[in-house]
Amino acid sequence: MVQKGQIDHLLQESDVISPPDTLKSNANLPNYEEEYQQSIENPEAFWESVAKELHWFSPWDKIYENSFPNFKWFINGKCNITYNALDRHLDENRNKVALIWLAEDGSERTFTYGRLHNLVCKFANGLKSLGITKGDRVVIYMPLTPEGVIAMLACARIGAVHSVVFAGFSVSALADRIDDVQAKALITGDIGIRRGNHVDLKTIADAAQQRSTTLEHTIVWRRLGEQTPLLQNQIDFDQLVSQSSSHCPAEVMDSEDPLYILYTSGTTGKPKGVLHVHGGYMVGTYYHFKTFWDIKKNDTFWCTSDIGWVVGHSYIVYAPLVAGSTTVFREGTVDYPETDTFYNIIEKYNVNVIFTAPTALRMLMRYGEEAASKYDLTSLRYLTCAGEPLNPEALKWAYKTLCGSGEWGHIVDNWWQTETGGPCLGTLPIMNVKPGRVGKPLPGAELDIVDSEGVPVKEPNKGGLLIIRRPFPHFYRTVFGDPERYAESWNTIPGVYLTGDVALKDEDGYFMVVGRADDVLNVAGHRIGSAEVESALVSHEYVAEAAVIGLPDELKGESIKAYVTLMLNITESPEVESELKTHVRNVLSPIAVPSAIDFLPVLPKTRSGKIMRRLLKAQELGLDPGDITTLEE
Repeated sequence: MVQKGQIDHLLQESDVISPPDTLKSNANLPNYEEEYQQSIENPEAFWESVAKELHWFSPWDKIYENSFPNFKWFINGKCNITYNALDRHLDENRNKVALIWLAEDGSERTFTYGRLHNLVCKFANGLKSLGITKGDRVVIYMPLTPEGVIAMLACARIGAVHSVVFAGFSVSALADRIDDVQAKALITGDIGIRRGNHVDLKTIADAAQQRSTTLEHTIVWRRLGEQTPLLQNQIDFDQLVSQSSSHCPAEVMDSEDPLYILYTSGTTGKPKGVLHVHGGYMVGTYYHFKTFWDIKKNDTFWCTSDIGWVVGHSYIVYAPLVAGSTTVFREGTVDYPETDTFYNIIEKYNVNVIFTAPTALRMLMRYGEEAASKYDLTSLRYLTCAGEPLNPEALKWAYKTLCGSGEWGHIVDNWWQTETGGPCLGTLPIMNVKPGRVGKPLPGAELDIVDSEGVPVKEPNKGGLLIIRRPFPHFYRTVFGDPERYAESWNTIPGVYLTGDVALKDEDGYFMVVGRADDVLNVAGHRIGSAEVESALVSHEYVAEAAVIGLPDELKGESIKAYVTLMLNITESPEVESELKTHVRNVLSPIAVPSAIDFLPVLPKTRSGKIMRRLLKAQELGLDPGDITTLEE
């Protein structure tokens, strides 16, 4: 953990990028300051006004109740998130496209709101026929396909609590999560497809099923058809849908009834089961989809995440459907089967708004600008990023290459966690972008920077611990089965939620999220965020990606070790290493110069695209790396 004392800020980035006038003038949220003040001064009235835009079977008795560290929103209000995602659109938008799914091989499947409603109801009835009822837990281990989305919505429709496990996790990771939630059913597929290869999911699911003492049924979507055999207690997904009725009224849920349990990706420590609820999660994610992502009625939205992560839950599935939007989602990576796949999709589907990760942008940077220049990208109005600190160089590259230097598009950053359900910090479409800065607190979120004793860090550009002062509707409610662990996040610094991240705030109120508290480097008494050193390295034209760690040093306390992936046309050499060290010295400070640089073809990442610095450090020191079930292959 960060000690009392502040984080040194070395990266001096003075560029400011203004949003296009058309983006500002047409923004769904035209007055940030006014809206933010309302949300902080009277949060109950603010969130009630948002909630009233959605359908409730019966209204709430009270907006908010706090019994620290626990809280409730929209007390005794009755709703169902799938009614808002599907049913409420049927009168006017039954034939509007809800989802466009793209397979890795280029084929597609399209679902209108009417068709999606029909299939969700059929599968929901299929679940009910197996004895799955309100409150039961169902684990979903599916590739990024429409069947995975349908499974999530069907569970929510009948009040079952889904827990999605990213497809590709190991037997032990899947079995542990099945055991932890005491799942009654498992929904899986036979294969996923990634970079042209079949990923055998069913063998993993079969093994996990054998280890479980709670599973009563396993439902298998057989992409390969009859050639995939079914074991005892296994049911064919498509058969279950075909034999079920399409009439399935949404279960009336209390606002505080559980919607899903999602395990954190586990880059540090044991993964925890984050629990979100129907009412508050629905209201909060819907609001930010409208305002931060600035979605218009006829927009096509593309989120490059996966349903195995919170981003996929919030902004592939739930919020876009609640808002009545059209969403593109695609299995596989953005650079396969061709390095220009990303650009081809934007042009072909006239994508207007994208939500992606800095990792994806750095990957595209590595291939250069030529591929992008062959496509018409002018439909892209708004590009948003989250998941890791967005390096200034990556942002500037994307602004130039994907957004036409503002001629048609704009790029912004945002920050949030599995626990928050939706964004807390971000740069709204009406705001200037400051590369290296994630933005300001979004309406409803009161964030601050404090030292280890909870004292606010008031001096601009001095870092400390990032905290949330009070919960908002879409904040998680508990750690499933471990309320003490939940309470610890609120009690480490009494009365505030400790995010585990380190951040700083500049004189204009823009936040910079430096990284995880465990990733802060202590070099000769200077506390430096790893993200700053990484950004300095990435700003060099030779570097595609970088990660840094601190290693024990008798003289300096810690020395900096860097791991670098070079651009495709650059070959590693002592001269390149020397040049990169000189570059860091010039950009930051002699203090921040890595003592050594290793060149790697790829950096180890979680499946959600976060660099696993913990793994690099463990390998360097010969230590147990801990939980690596989230490691990208």
